[in-house]
Amino acid sequence: MEILTNFAHNNALALSTTILIVAYIFIAWEKISKVTVAMIGAAITLVLGLLSQSKGHEATIDPHYFINFVDFNVIFLLISMMIIVSIASKSGIFTWIANGLLKKTKGHPVKILLALGFFTAVASAFLDNVTTVILVVPVTFLVAKKLDINPIPYLITEILSSNIGGTATLIGDPPNIIIGSKAGFTFMTFLLELTDIVFLILVVTLFILWLCFRKDLVASKEKMEAVAELDNSETITDKPLAIRSSIVLILVILGFVLHDLLHIESYVVALLGASFLMIFESPKRVLNGIEWNTIFFFIGLFIIIGGFEAAGGISIMAKWILDVTNGNESAAAMLILWASGILSGIVDNIPYTATMAPMIYQIQLVEGAAYAHPLWWCLSLGACLGGNMTIIGAAANVIVSETAAAHGKPISFMKYLKYGAGITFVSLLMSSAYIYFRFLLPAAHAAH
Repeated sequence: MEILTNFAHNNALALSTTILIVAYIFIAWEKISKVTVAMIGAAITLVLGLLSQSKGHEATIDPHYFINFVDFNVIFLLISMMIIVSIASKSGIFTWIANGLLKKTKGHPVKILLALGFFTAVASAFLDNVTTVILVVPVTFLVAKKLDINPIPYLITEILSSNIGGTATLIGDPPNIIIGSKAGFTFMTFLLELTDIVFLILVVTLFILWLCFRKDLVASKEKMEAVAELDNSETITDKPLAIRSSIVLILVILGFVLHDLLHIESYVVALLGASFLMIFESPKRVLNGIEWNTIFFFIGLFIIIGGFEAAGGISIMAKWILDVTNGNESAAAMLILWASGILSGIVDNIPYTATMAPMIYQIQLVEGAAYAHPLWWCLSLGACLGGNMTIIGAAANVIVSETAAAHGKPISFMKYLKYGAGITFVSLLMSSAYIYFRFLLPAAHAAH
């Protein structure tokens, strides 16, 4: 065992790089569950001694102790928000809101497309995009059946809107949770820096989708009236729960917004909300509803990337970016934005962001916080919006496509790519202009 440990110590960079690349390949291959891949990679990282298995003695605490590399801000925020949304959705409150919105459209197919697009985007910003599509897709099939029209235009709109809306906030998309934790950004920082551009991208996207689908968005007057008269009176199945969970959700979001005043971390605010709601529930049932796959995927991933970071791999990547761009902030920003956008469409954006965030942090240590500030937003916009490119680009996309196939309305890879690739390209172009005029140009003027 000592020989193996010495070998691993002497070849730490090569071994940790190999584990990371092999894990990426298997995650992209999708033949083995990605949580299994992450856990195996983490176990190998620990067995080879690339990270320490114990924290050492009090006198000499080991900086390479594996727990140091698991970001519990991210883990607790994810678990807490999953608990809150899981409990709240049981009351039927989200379906009630969606149905109420659809009634306001008077059953007009184009208005429904816009309403579902905006609802999905806003809900994705405050719940998370996976939960949002799980709630909204059944409503979509119900409406499409009542209107007797093809649900695919609505489903594609929901996929694209969920990833765009999730980009706007700290809790909307897992990549943002990772970025927020590593960069020290609050909920309000995300809202202030990204809401404008995300709203513009959403409006342009819905306009493009209307142009693409307008011939399919036609229904008879009788069918439209059937949607306008949707019975929403029985949707809320548990009124006390609906009131309780709505108040908690509003207070938690308020807690995120008031972070600078309260000095309570976002994950602690979410944990407080989740803990309160658990008082009225069966903990076993609630905890069964949590996506533990996602949680353990994150933990395994943090350990794999921790091994790579401890071996100096992240520092080498950061140095390469600075060398390739000659330390030019604009070149580094555009490289990160477009590389993130394209790669996140091909590989899962969670492991990608988990690898890139420590690298930008390393650049920040070398070049300073002002230099790195736009790079964080490039990573966020690229990783979240890039998820729109392919049907496997983000978890929300996969869930919608699997549900559609189960309803006998499959969305093929190539059919989706026609819309996804175009929208992603337009989104990244708009993001490039935003980053340039919002951050890079003022920085260049200040330097002169």
